[in-house]
Amino acid sequence: MSEALLTRREGAVLVLVNNNPAARNALSPDFYTAATQALADADADPGIGAIVLTGAGNFFCAGGNLNQLITRRDMAPADRRERLELLHGFVRRLRDTAKPVIAAVEGGAAGAGMSVALACDLLVSSRTAFFSATYIKVGLTPDGGLTSFLAEFVSRQVLTEMCLLGERITAERLHALGAVNRLVDAGSAEAAAIALGAQLAQGPDRASARIKALCRGAHARTLDEQLELEARSMVESQGDDEAQEGIGAFLQKRKADFTALRRR
Repeated sequence: MSEALLTRREGAVLVLVNNNPAARNALSPDFYTAATQALADADADPGIGAIVLTGAGNFFCAGGNLNQLITRRDMAPADRRERLELLHGFVRRLRDTAKPVIAAVEGGAAGAGMSVALACDLLVSSRTAFFSATYIKVGLTPDGGLTSFLAEFVSRQVLTEMCLLGERITAERLHALGAVNRLVDAGSAEAAAIALGAQLAQGPDRASARIKALCRGAHARTLDEQLELEARSMVESQGDDEAQEGIGAFLQKRKADFTALRRR
């Protein structure tokens, strides 16, 4: 695994750490490549039930490396696009990963760092952390799906304000807007995210993946479209061993053991 990404296991939770603390974990091609592969590997590992994404040195991510971005002016547009697709490929991998992914934010998440945090399924943040769409400050425009993720929970006017001003947004405000799931004391975001991941890892893998797929994009679908997707998922789930275990456990007044199904 690349030094740009540190990995470790906490029980059934895989912890991925963006390891560039000297630059406040600014993003790099090495990180995109390693993290994208790590997510794919986690999907194939039945021993992993959830994933936590965080940054080294008590800072989530400062976004793109400006020392690298300033050189893009001398590149052909097609080459610029190729570099950008590394980020977008990583964001798509975050979206498509079957296991729940939790962002653990300390310090701050700026620019593409904010995009990556919002791309995760759940977000745990320190109360003292900040978020910012800083692109406008350096004459750039958002990437990494930031405008799409923000548009899921704010109005067009608020979205435009956030992107045109690039001001810092407190974790408390994002929590009030619905983007942050858990607010915790400074220094405890990673531990809280791991605890949440451990709880999720006790659930049924395939049902969890289906729920992720249903929730992703639900705001943009019509009721009829969502009903169709729900019907397909329910029919599939009813024939799954997970449902047999879950319903059986409920009827027998015992706790369901979904982790036993992974060992079969």
